[in-house]
Amino acid sequence: MPDTLASLGEFGLIARLEALLAREGVAAPGVVLGLGDDTAILRPQPGQEMLITCDCLVAGRHYLPGVIGPRELGRRAMAVNLSDIAAMGGQPLHALVSLGLTAQSSLEEVEEIYRGFLAELNPHGAAVVGGNITKTEGPAFIDVTLVGQAPAGRALRRSGGKVGDAILVTGWPGQAAAGLRQLRQAPGQAHPELRRAYLTPTPRLAQGRAVAQSGLASAMLDISDGLLGDLNHICEQSHTGALLAAARLPVSPALRQAAQAWGQDPLDLVLGDSDDYELIITCPPQNVAGLMAALAAVGQVPASQVGRLTPPGQGLELALPGGERRPLRPRGWDHFGD
Repeated sequence: MPDTLASLGEFGLIARLEALLAREGVAAPGVVLGLGDDTAILRPQPGQEMLITCDCLVAGRHYLPGVIGPRELGRRAMAVNLSDIAAMGGQPLHALVSLGLTAQSSLEEVEEIYRGFLAELNPHGAAVVGGNITKTEGPAFIDVTLVGQAPAGRALRRSGGKVGDAILVTGWPGQAAAGLRQLRQAPGQAHPELRRAYLTPTPRLAQGRAVAQSGLASAMLDISDGLLGDLNHICEQSHTGALLAAARLPVSPALRQAAQAWGQDPLDLVLGDSDDYELIITCPPQNVAGLMAALAAVGQVPASQVGRLTPPGQGLELALPGGERRPLRPRGWDHFGD
């Protein structure tokens, strides 16, 4: 019979997790004191600014307990935080993890969640340096705080876009939403590519750093609320509108196939609510070629030029192939409204 947290106890669990992290994790730079004390002690590196983000996943709200495995859950919980660091063009360093678990949770399940954390952190030389564990009678949850760094003055913000800037996007937006829909309808029949896009998204850290280091971009953020919803965040903070070209929006074969099965326009999925953790990037039009080259140099992730920023009075619009312009209404995820 597997060990449960009730039989193991809080301190027994902490000891097992500390041993796992020491055995399977990596040593991150700047750690003066890691696990085992009241706080971690971290030493900022010269010439760097610190980036700090946090995200919480709640069972039944942000993930499907009956569908996602514990290692996938750990990967997803860490990936959504890594994506925030990617959006600033930064390097992840140190993670703090808080877990709310039921007494009936098994040690094996919790260890697999932590192995999911390490699967995302280890390739980037980042480490778990502390955290907290509590018992909950309600839904289980994972809360991650992630610390990263970027060269001083080089982190990219949402507010730097200018009218006339080109809009670029990495990867295939909309796939996560399609994957979630398939997993809800028939988990065993979900397309592998769409399933993977939702359960274990890949944060675009190399791409984000390449963009920031190139000095060619004006603004950047990651897609956690859908392409249209997050593009609207850039427009609001940069005081612009945006015109997207329908013919240039990337539609993957898997997404097109799913949309066809549902009798739906694939562009509705590409533009709609979808936590894909791809990057939206804006840049002056003369920098597009250089930025595309910088992105191509760090991996096989496609990038598409999908539109341009427009004067703020024009709002968000979609240019159709026949020349007609259709106004777009962003929605995005609202924790208290959805």
